[in-house]
Amino acid sequence: MNRSSTVIPISALGRAQPAVAVPESVVPATGLLQDRLGRPLTDLRISVTDRCNFRCSYCMPKDVFDKDYKYLPHSSLLSFEEMTRLARLFAGHGVRKIRLTGGEPLLRKNIEALVEQLAAIRTPGGDPLALTLTSNGSLLARKAAALKAAGLHRVTVSLDSLDDAVFRHMNDVDFPVADVLAGIDAALAAGLGPVKVNMVVKRGTNEQEILPMARYFRNHHGGKVVLRFIEYMDVGATNGWRMDEVLPSSDVIARIHAEFPLVPLEASAPGETAQRWAYADGSGEIGVISSVTRAFCHDCSRARLSTEGKLYLCLFATAGHDLRPLLRGDASDEDIASAIGHIWQGRADRYSELRALQGPDDTGNASDKAPRRVEMSYIGG
Repeated sequence: MNRSSTVIPISALGRAQPAVAVPESVVPATGLLQDRLGRPLTDLRISVTDRCNFRCSYCMPKDVFDKDYKYLPHSSLLSFEEMTRLARLFAGHGVRKIRLTGGEPLLRKNIEALVEQLAAIRTPGGDPLALTLTSNGSLLARKAAALKAAGLHRVTVSLDSLDDAVFRHMNDVDFPVADVLAGIDAALAAGLGPVKVNMVVKRGTNEQEILPMARYFRNHHGGKVVLRFIEYMDVGATNGWRMDEVLPSSDVIARIHAEFPLVPLEASAPGETAQRWAYADGSGEIGVISSVTRAFCHDCSRARLSTEGKLYLCLFATAGHDLRPLLRGDASDEDIASAIGHIWQGRADRYSELRALQGPDDTGNASDKAPRRVEMSYIGG
């Protein structure tokens, strides 16, 4: 399959979406905004770059994201000040947590300056926002202390294997697992814990790494690292997703429970994506994110902002809402806040629940006639 023919370049995606207009009616920033299904807006994920130095097959496969791929020009990217302005307006509508993502967010120059600006934002009640960042860990060892000093609270690291050969194969740029582990250690030393480590499990590729990953982080870090297993998802159009490559989270839990007995935990917050499990002997916890086999759309309270200012209401969205013209025009804060409010109030996205109701086709692949979903590397996972 020539996957490059199935994906719209990010630069083209950026031009394809209509700009958001200033609404005629004001949506006041009361912190109580809800969508059409009664879901609040509590979390904002900001993609700070569309670039990554890894070429993981499930996210940015090398045969699509090659040396000729057209990324967004720097002039199209939101400045840190523009991101901060939007974050402040989102906080007025109820956002309490911001996650910086990418691409690989640590590739964005002076990312610490953005963290420092976001750390100064307060909710209507006067509380600081919870600031987190998701990284592949490749640059974390050199950045962790500066990120903490700027005001970052916690990091999540993507790591799909402890076996160096498997990991190098999956990141497809020959990057060693030891350097990612060093980044995790540096994050813990800097006070960015507990660190969450996300492992995407792809049947036939790295499922044999489930137990080694569990053993390593349980024995080396205990409660300081929370390992989370993510079902391989049908995000975007470039990863060649198939249902038969999904290993259900129930299988992951069964494998770990057979060696290390587990007990279920309550969710730590409404809308949490992961089901939590504790080791029965008290040596920490793990989580599973089951967006394929157990959809959690019913309480999803997350919005996603692309690096050039498009607001997406679902990880599996096919279109975004372009806020950048408002930012760079003469729109007031009230205008932009009202636009955000109207967009969220019209939200009814529940892709994973609908997919579960419809079931997979014979091949496990999306229909060629289905709208193209936005790439995960464009709005973050």
